Amino acid sequence: MQISARNVIKGTVVSVEKGATTAHVKIEIAPGQVVTSAITNEAVDALKLAVGVSAYAVVKASDVMVAVD
Repeated sequence: MQISARNVIKGTVVSVEKGATTAHVKIEIAPGQVVTSAITNEAVDALKLAVGVSAYAVVKASDVMVAVD
């Protein structure tokens, strides 16, 4: 896979919850650390996403906010 995004994190799908048109896919990227993505149900089907499948969380943002306590 070649992609221009620099934030590509490999993980395992731990949950796929389909709604009317949008699904929430949870990818565990490290023990206890989960990234959630909202994608179309069509994308879930095309990518054959299911619990246990290896997948990448790809983060592409034009702005990144920083906060401190």
